Amino acid sequence: MITTGFAYLSVLFLIVGLIAHAEFTKNYRIFKIIPGIVVLYFLVMLLSTFGLWEKTDSVNTTYRAVKNNLLPAMIFLLLLKGDIRQIAALGPKMLFAFITASLSIGLGIVVTFLLLQSFLPDTAWMTFAALSGSWMGGTANMVAIQGALSVPDISMGYTLLMDSINYAIWVMLLLAFVPLSPRFNAWTKSNTALIDEVSAKIEANAKNPNAKITTASLMLLIGLGLAASAFSAYLASFLPVSDFFSKTTWTVLIVTVMGAVGAVTRLGGVAGSSELGNVMLYGIVALIASRANFAELTQAPIFIIAGFMILAVHGLCMIIVAKLFKLDLFSCGIASLANIGGVASAPILAAAYSRALIPIGVLMAMLGYIIGTGGGLLVGKILLSLT
Repeated sequence: MITTGFAYLSVLFLIVGLIAHAEFTKNYRIFKIIPGIVVLYFLVMLLSTFGLWEKTDSVNTTYRAVKNNLLPAMIFLLLLKGDIRQIAALGPKMLFAFITASLSIGLGIVVTFLLLQSFLPDTAWMTFAALSGSWMGGTANMVAIQGALSVPDISMGYTLLMDSINYAIWVMLLLAFVPLSPRFNAWTKSNTALIDEVSAKIEANAKNPNAKITTASLMLLIGLGLAASAFSAYLASFLPVSDFFSKTTWTVLIVTVMGAVGAVTRLGGVAGSSELGNVMLYGIVALIASRANFAELTQAPIFIIAGFMILAVHGLCMIIVAKLFKLDLFSCGIASLANIGGVASAPILAAAYSRALIPIGVLMAMLGYIIGTGGGLLVGKILLSLT
């Protein structure tokens, strides 16, 4: 049994490295079905259940120090590729579809919570708040909300269940709908003439297409990420706190703004920010999973049902809005998956329509990174008021 903080951290990052290596360099079929980060979470959770490490003072101190300081750095680095100017180039129709998707997901979560509240544990509002961060942005936003709201680790297990099982079904449905695009567009009377033009323009204006990751760029980004983490925590210490807005919540919000601002500067063109951010993301997910236990997942079925209810409300809203405002199926599908699936899956759906549309999928997903944390915290605030 592991009792020291360094050994505990070493084992976690060894597992992170092995899974990341298997996911990104090997062609294992499991990773085509279940994202590597979900495999990581449940594998570490399994080891925690069997008691591979003990929650000693050394282990607990290491957990808090590493997680609390890496979280803001991760957010900052991942946001450096979300240039709001490029996102604005998508045009009002695409942005309207994205906003509709985000709002309908939030609505679905609130409605589902109200309908199932009597069947759910008291901390369910935190589970759904974390899910809203993921389904409005990505896993990084989910992790940010977990830190901001101090979501119990076992509650994150339920979030990951919905974020993997329900998400996988949704991706399959959206891909299956691609051949129906002409009929859907004829039904909504949408105009798709500008989509290819917008995609070509975005791809042509991509900044630093030949940028390469170097030792210098990595050292610069590590320094900037850690500095952003320390500075945001310092600023947060001067802000008022409440039961909802803790110091960590303020830290997350401040560093989110810093990352979005940094993206429109020359920092956004420095190669390696996404890669470093993902390293930190995997490490933080492993840390969170190390505190959970399979024996506590006693209410998994009701949460999976809740996930399908949320998606049903979201899908119905998207269809209604598409008909009223003449949106095409591509815009609706990409907006939906940019929220629910993020950078990992939105480009895949875009490619199913046309490889020329992949840049739109990427940028829509990056917009989710920008708004996901704030949107998730807002949903969490609403859910807390309903308890």
